[in-house]
Amino acid sequence: KYFLTQAAASALILFAASLNAWLTGQWTIYYPLNPVSSILLSIAILTKLGAAPFHFWLPEVLQGLSLQTGLILSTWQKLAPMALLIQFSQSINLTLILIFGFLSTLVGGWGGINQTQVRKILAFSSIAHLGWMIIILKFAPQLTLLNFILYIIMTSTLFFILILMESKNITQLSTSWPKSPTLVTLSLLSLLSLSGLPPLTGFIPKWLIAQELIKQNLALFAFLILMATLLSLFFYLRLTYTMSLTLAPNSSFSPSFWTLKKKNYLSTPTILTLCLIPLMPSL
Repeated sequence: KYFLTQAAASALILFAASLNAWLTGQWTIYYPLNPVSSILLSIAILTKLGAAPFHFWLPEVLQGLSLQTGLILSTWQKLAPMALLIQFSQSINLTLILIFGFLSTLVGGWGGINQTQVRKILAFSSIAHLGWMIIILKFAPQLTLLNFILYIIMTSTLFFILILMESKNITQLSTSWPKSPTLVTLSLLSLLSLSGLPPLTGFIPKWLIAQELIKQNLALFAFLILMATLLSLFFYLRLTYTMSLTLAPNSSFSPSFWTLKKKNYLSTPTILTLCLIPLMPSL
C-alpha cells in the first residue's frame, strides 16, 4: 500500500511538472505555476505527506510497522515533500489549502478517538498536525517550518520513549507505570505537549498560527480549527489517563525496567519537547 501510494503520487508530481513546463515554458517551481499544475502538484505532495482526504494509507501502514520504522515514516520521510511544499507555497490555491488543512485537523482528531493501538493514534496525530502546517502555509511559510521542526522533535521523543517501554497498545501502556515511572511521566508530558497545552513546547506553533490567522481576518476559521483540535486533545488525555490513573492487576509482578536497564539518552529531546516556551517572545 505504501509503495503504490507513493509511486502514484510521484507520477502525479512528474505529470504536473511536465504540464506546467508545457503551458508556461518554465521548469522551475519558483516561477508562478499554472493553476491546474499547482492543484495537481499540491494533491500529489499532500498524498505523500498523508494529509486528509488522502490519508487512507498512513494509519494502516504505520500500524504494520515496528516502532523504529514508524519513527522514520513519521519524521524523516516527510522532509522532502514538506520542503517541496514550502518552496512553491506562494503558487498554491488558497481555498484548496484551507479546505485540506481543516479536513486534516478534523480527520486527525476524529479518527484517533476510538483507537486502541498507539501507532494508529500517532498516525492520526500526524494528520492533525499536518493540518496546522498547511493551513498557515500560504500566509507564513516560516510558521509551517517551525511547526514541522517542533512536530519532529515531539514525535521523535514520544517514539523513543515507547521504544524503551516496548509499548504498542493501550493495554501495554496501562502496565507501564510500575515498570518505569520516569519514562511514563516523560511520555505523559510529551503527549500533553503534542496536544498543544501550555506551558509546553507544543503550544508555541498553535498560538502563533492562530494569531496569524486572526491577523489575516480569518478569526472564524481559527476558531474552527481550535475546536477541531479539542478532538485530538481528547485522545491524548485518554492516553495519559490510561498510563497514570489505571493500574493493571498483574502490575505488581512486573520487573522494574528503570532499575534494570542501562541509562538512556532522552534528556536533550525531552527538554526540547517540554521547555521551549520561554523562547516564544523571540519568535
